[in-house]
Amino acid sequence: MVVRQTDGKVLVIKRADDGRWVPPGGVLELDETPEQCVVREVREETGIEAKPVRLVGVYKNMDLAVVSLAFLCEPVGGELSTSDESSVAAWLTPEEAIERCPEARGVRIRDALADDGPHVRAHDGTSLLSGS
Repeated sequence: MVVRQTDGKVLVIKRADDGRWVPPGGVLELDETPEQCVVREVREETGIEAKPVRLVGVYKNMDLAVVSLAFLCEPVGGELSTSDESSVAAWLTPEEAIERCPEARGVRIRDALADDGPHVRAHDGTSLLSGS
């Protein structure tokens, strides 16, 4: 999920398990809609309450056969904090966030801020695959 403040900064976390910088996200539970998952995962990982605005992309990790949806969101409350899943939660400029993230995650930020989506992309967990 890409949460963007009115000043343009986006929310990213440094994952506690592998140290990678990524937008917050997670796994959809059986009893929730994609939008409910967005709200829950952003809150759990960052303390921020987010409101989904629009779907910006569909991303498939070809190595793991996992499909992810990305939504552009706006913050509507909460206090920035970390969790068991995030060692750091921060508001960064899009350029700073994209630079810190692996290509396969940074592109989600770029796609969310573009007006031409939703995008459909394939990756290997780190890099985009040709044609994406």
